[in-house]
Amino acid sequence: MKLQASAVVKPALTLFVICLVVTALLAGTNLLTKDQIAKQAQITAEESRRVVLSEAESFEESDGCYIGTSGGETVGYVFETEAKGYGGTVQVMTGIDTQGSITGVVILSHSETPGLGANAERASFTDQYKQTVPENGITLVKNKAPAAGEVEALTGATITSRAVTDAVNAAITQYNAMKGGA
Repeated sequence: MKLQASAVVKPALTLFVICLVVTALLAGTNLLTKDQIAKQAQITAEESRRVVLSEAESFEESDGCYIGTSGGETVGYVFETEAKGYGGTVQVMTGIDTQGSITGVVILSHSETPGLGANAERASFTDQYKQTVPENGITLVKNKAPAAGEVEALTGATITSRAVTDAVNAAITQYNAMKGGA
């Protein structure tokens, strides 16, 4: 049996045209929505800053962090840090006031396991970080009630808990560097 050239070329050409059209449609959709996506990301980041440092009326970016002010006075700082989790990078926003207390922690993005590591977004976990900045950073503990300077790991998500704690500790390091330089 002879294989005719048109039996191969016609389906290949049809597939090529379909791929070309789909690619053009995806590129067009990206072009139309990229500005709106960037605007929405900016709004989400501003809202997250207000959550982690609620005392601030406005924020100004400076030296890799945001300085929160109210009535013209600095009330605290917001740091965006990241650490490696179980499913990839975990991005965290941490607020620290001028008295040296962590005022809030928000998970900006993660790829952690739904139902386990994703529980790191819950207030029951992130609110543990609201405490005076420990001299040596926050320590992660398992299977015991946390003391000052400690946070209890999520059950079944120790790697994610460690990633969030590492990111918060990175924010503490940045805060201490700013405080030391001020």
